[in-house]
Amino acid sequence: MTARRQHEDVDLDVEEALALVRDGDAQVPDGSGAAGGAGSGPPPSSRSGGREHREQARETHRHKATPWPEARVIAERSPRTAAAPVSVPLDAALGLVLAAPLTALTDLPAFDTSAMDGWAVAGPGPWDVRPEGVLAGHAEPERLTDGEAVRIATGARIPQDTTAVLRSEHGRTDDRSRLQATREVVHGQDIRPRGQECRSGDALLLPGTLVTPAVLGLAAAAGYDTVAAVPRPRVEVLVLGDELLTEGLPHEGLIRDALGPMLPPWLRALGADVVAVRRLGDDARALHKAVTGSDADLVVTTGGTAAGPVDHVHPTLRRIGAQLLVNGVKVRPGHPMLLARTKEKQYLVGLPGNPLAAVSGLLTLAEPLLRTLAGRAAPERYTLPVHEAVQGHPYDTRLIPVVLREDRAVPVHYNGPAMLRGVAVADALAVVPPGGGRAGQELEILDLPWATSGIGACLT
Repeated sequence: MTARRQHEDVDLDVEEALALVRDGDAQVPDGSGAAGGAGSGPPPSSRSGGREHREQARETHRHKATPWPEARVIAERSPRTAAAPVSVPLDAALGLVLAAPLTALTDLPAFDTSAMDGWAVAGPGPWDVRPEGVLAGHAEPERLTDGEAVRIATGARIPQDTTAVLRSEHGRTDDRSRLQATREVVHGQDIRPRGQECRSGDALLLPGTLVTPAVLGLAAAAGYDTVAAVPRPRVEVLVLGDELLTEGLPHEGLIRDALGPMLPPWLRALGADVVAVRRLGDDARALHKAVTGSDADLVVTTGGTAAGPVDHVHPTLRRIGAQLLVNGVKVRPGHPMLLARTKEKQYLVGLPGNPLAAVSGLLTLAEPLLRTLAGRAAPERYTLPVHEAVQGHPYDTRLIPVVLREDRAVPVHYNGPAMLRGVAVADALAVVPPGGGRAGQELEILDLPWATSGIGACLT
């Protein structure tokens, strides 16, 4: 497969360039993470002067846009702390992060138990077998005396003075209920002594541990009905654009909305609780009402982050006095993305409208932000050699879909900003530095949250 240059987002359209010159829409990080200041005078009237100022606006935007690595750090560090911990029943805690140590509330096991089905025996054999048996879940059995044995089930409580458990397959009884061992019996064999796994008060798991099915099992075994956990960040998705259809085929200038169906499950895979998906069209009043009325931890918008006549995200943020933390990122696709603090504990991530550009914004800004809010640890960074040379952008980082094959990252085609065909079969996104990457070069890999090896086929 050969690397092919894809059409990328244009640096800045004319309307956006003129807007930057006209009203100084440049609230961008100045190094401290705070919003920047205002702009300059009116656009020039001459054609040559207009072109010159448009180029200056492009260069200003390129200069002030946040480098991709820095944008991810800003997003990750914007929330000062994770959400306040809550007490969660075990059946609702899967996927959350522990907010407090998981400490054993009892010894495990809580009493000496049999590790096997067989006989509990006392002293050397042969043994006289009692007629009754010992089953799991029953009261403490009668103690044994030397030369006695009793049938016992796995998990049952060991009678006092038992010296070993003889497995069923390692013993035989005769007509007089005398038990003989067919193998050597070792003192203490197949007995799980009280406290073998832990003692009451032992720290089992640290705060920050992801609650997996195994963690739920351990918590239950240790005596917990609930755990202290960081709640899922609450996210509201606002889908913008009058041109979007929710069903049927595209027609008459209308297109199907791809982001409405894609973003909620993706956000859930990142640990969020998606509380609402609202379709607002290109309505500035509706956007203002939705943002100011939301009580979600994060509001995600789609489209409207440039400076066209129906791009209402920036004006809305200015109107409500939001603090722009990231206003444009040096990444392709997706450079018009933004991150703002709208309230003391609420954020807004503005995603570009093109689908793959929106994916780029999701992984650049939303994922690190949600990770901090959810108390999750950052995934360990890793690199893989790229299978072939990949085209880069002269100034910006580039994110391209790849499949992972035999410890290599293989780029897939159909990776333009408006395309989802490539990422639909991808395992990850490769981070291509400015200028591109040569065949065999190690590139950072961003795993997709549901990726498994061998998903789909490489599109060539």
